[in-house]
Amino acid sequence: MPEPASGARHAVVAWILAAAAIAYLDRVCISTAAPAIKLELGLSDSQMGMVFSAFTLAYALFEIPAGWLADRYGARITLARVVVWWSLFTAATGLAAGLVSLLALRFLFGVGEAGMFTGAAQAFGRWLPIAERGRAFGLALMTAAFGGALSQPLVVYLLQHMSWRGAFGVFGSIGLAWAAGWWWWFRDDPGEHRAVNARELDVILAGRGSFEPAESVPWGVIFGNRSVLALCFTHFCAAYGWYFYLTWLPTYLLRARGLDLEAVGWLAALPLLGIGFGSLLGGWASDRAMRRLGARGGRRLLPLIGHPIAAASVVAAVFTPDATASALLFSVAAAFGAFGVSCSWAVTVDIGGAHSGVVSGAMNMLGNLGGTLCPLVIGYTLERTGSFDPSLLLVATMYVVAAAGWLVIDPAEQVAKRPVALPLPA
Repeated sequence: MPEPASGARHAVVAWILAAAAIAYLDRVCISTAAPAIKLELGLSDSQMGMVFSAFTLAYALFEIPAGWLADRYGARITLARVVVWWSLFTAATGLAAGLVSLLALRFLFGVGEAGMFTGAAQAFGRWLPIAERGRAFGLALMTAAFGGALSQPLVVYLLQHMSWRGAFGVFGSIGLAWAAGWWWWFRDDPGEHRAVNARELDVILAGRGSFEPAESVPWGVIFGNRSVLALCFTHFCAAYGWYFYLTWLPTYLLRARGLDLEAVGWLAALPLLGIGFGSLLGGWASDRAMRRLGARGGRRLLPLIGHPIAAASVVAAVFTPDATASALLFSVAAAFGAFGVSCSWAVTVDIGGAHSGVVSGAMNMLGNLGGTLCPLVIGYTLERTGSFDPSLLLVATMYVVAAAGWLVIDPAEQVAKRPVALPLPA
């Protein structure tokens, strides 16, 4: 009787899930602490929007370099580096003395966290068969969202016992142990890992597609590809809405809906739970749809369903008079909007192959530029009009545009099946 596969690839997924949860725990905690930070440091709404966007701008700008490093040096060193970096700067956020230092600390935090999901893409690409990647990315995005959801009531609890400065120190202390364990356990080549038996290696290699080591990057081929450009565009639009839930939602529930801080701690977590379940369902359903409809139809189906429903739910959340109903409708919008996000990450590996770090980095760069723009627009609009409504209706519009972009994407073929020797940019 042949030896069964050892299942070590599932342990890789578990490691990535833990890192994703820690990433969002550290990323989202500032949104619930924002009213206390704003009061102590004397910040305006537009300045607080700048603080939210400092992270996402840095995260966006360094995504392609981080993706290239992941392709060149592997997920082992990439993920160890990013987790150590962002953990240190999460803790350092509590040292901010004013707007300038807070902006600098959040920017450096974003520089460090860039590479988290591109490193995950590289790890999944080398360790997982194609038919398991959508589910894996769905799980990773789910646990990331759950980590963010946990941060909301946890910050409320910590603020009852310590200052917001101390709370950042608590959050920053979590990732270092993960980085040490990852460095000890993980190997970039599954064939070199002691937990991978022959049957497991056969399963991985037979199902993962073309994944030769990436020594040179065909930049022109990648960024001249219509599907890559459309993927970047749709991710920009989808992430624009995503970042409302990560930044301004607690303030919206406090100021526009009149809820108290304790209620906000739980209700602001609901859209992140929605993102988690939507990501998981979207990734799982995408893999199943791909087996039935092929890569092109299967990967497209979920975002073409999810994004329009998300848009309608945001509009309903804005106009309902009931505060709790509004929070629930934002949760529905977040869940259906997340359908397409796990599909997007799976497509970056499907079409990127050995260059999945660069492709996923480009996509996530544009997504986080959308995430950078969203808090700025909301802060500026709020300061000028006193209302969240115009900027939230723009969120709904972005979801509709994201759905249209998926009509252009063709996940069926890798952008560069054989590495092309083109010079790297200076």
